[in-house]
Amino acid sequence: MTENSKLIQGRTGAWEIVMGLEIHAQVASKAKLFSGAAVGFGAGPNEQVSLIDAGFPGMLPTLNKYCVEQAVKSGLGLRAQINLKSQFDRKNYFYPDLPTGYQISQLYHPIVGEGVVEVEAEDGSFFNVGIERLHLEQDAGKLIHDLSPTESYVDLNRAGTALMEIVSRPDIRSPEEAVAYVKKIRTILIYLGTCDGDMEKGNLRADVNVSVCRAGNYDKFKETGDFSFLGTRCEIKNVNSFRFISQAIQYEARRQIEILEDGGSITQETRLFDAVKGETRSMRSKEEAQDYRYFPDPDLLPLVLEQAWIDEIKASLPELPDDKRRRFMSEYGLSQYDAGVLISEQAKADYFEAAAKGRDAKLVSNWVTNEVSARLAADSKDFSDNPLPAAHVAQLVELIETNVISSKIAKEVFDHVWNGEGSPAEVVEKHGLKQVTDTGAIEKAVDEIIAANPDKAAAVAEKPQAIGWFVGQVMKATGGKANPAAVNDILKTKLGL
Repeated sequence: MTENSKLIQGRTGAWEIVMGLEIHAQVASKAKLFSGAAVGFGAGPNEQVSLIDAGFPGMLPTLNKYCVEQAVKSGLGLRAQINLKSQFDRKNYFYPDLPTGYQISQLYHPIVGEGVVEVEAEDGSFFNVGIERLHLEQDAGKLIHDLSPTESYVDLNRAGTALMEIVSRPDIRSPEEAVAYVKKIRTILIYLGTCDGDMEKGNLRADVNVSVCRAGNYDKFKETGDFSFLGTRCEIKNVNSFRFISQAIQYEARRQIEILEDGGSITQETRLFDAVKGETRSMRSKEEAQDYRYFPDPDLLPLVLEQAWIDEIKASLPELPDDKRRRFMSEYGLSQYDAGVLISEQAKADYFEAAAKGRDAKLVSNWVTNEVSARLAADSKDFSDNPLPAAHVAQLVELIETNVISSKIAKEVFDHVWNGEGSPAEVVEKHGLKQVTDTGAIEKAVDEIIAANPDKAAAVAEKPQAIGWFVGQVMKATGGKANPAAVNDILKTKLGL
């Protein structure tokens, strides 16, 4: 990503975008944060609600230890500080989907403190995003407005569901960087198994804080830490797709610049992104912390963790994306780009490794990231739903390596295999697709084509690249089965090159 992509040219000069993101990730837990009620997508309205979730008087919350463990694991994956002592607070506000009248969250003493995430940009360069905190909190319920023209309904299935809110520093400078950052956080959490990252179901969504300032002011902010160099920020709530994140930022930045260039000022507020119109619209003025009347939750003791337990969790962490990318580059000799594409999805990385054992890793990588990925995308599937065994890709590559089939024939073989006709070896045998390596048969085809085209053969001496025409004719005559290397060698001999 070039520096220029971080600038927007207005009527009165250049502007910079500055962003911090709050990612809300649903903890991959079967029970809620403070109750034993089930967590699951697709249940009927209010089927997964306990008395605690419904705010019945006298019901006391009990902290789910598993959710705490998942938060600690996520913090370690973000290379962040794990706080041995944290505290739950009540965030007080009244809304129909919050029956208690408050949300239990962590404002003053979060379970995870500062960290840093290294993110790969589109051009292969890297930038760091500081993590300010990760805290646990309970989700609210859901209002349903489309069942009646005059009434709204409340579904409390989500009420009390455990969320991890990951708050970044204002280190993100463009829509592309914002998308790359969210993708990286999502990938880390999926690798850790602490969140499934399903944005369509709302299990991972982002609040995007956008501000603009004059070019050069961001550097002054970094030098001094003085937030006055940055513009007034507006928060765009609950954006749940990468495309919408990019569109929302672009629209909001332009909106703010136009207001400032017209002599106006930005009102700090919460906004929503209208995906149909491609624009943000005001939701409510931005509340400050004191409006929520935060105070420590009297029903919950401070959370005290033992370092030995943290160390035990750390020792159990799986290989994370950055470590896997470095290993793929050193162990398999892949480029940074190829390794980055493979590790972007854990299932894709695992699939590659299963297919690459004993094979040409670069060739396997090409098949996995191109042909297999393209077929899955066309069928609206991802690698976790991949119907093609990794062993079939390994066998296909082996057939290419041993010159049983050519790379061109391999694509035809792959079509048959994908359509369920059997393994690559079975398809090659069934359809007679073995590569012709008999030099006598190839030489016979070469002689016939040269004899039939003496003028073209004579022209090759003056224009050697014309040999490509002969290669094509030989391949056509042999049904594409001739060994390309053998064809080239024989043609060069016969044509005196």
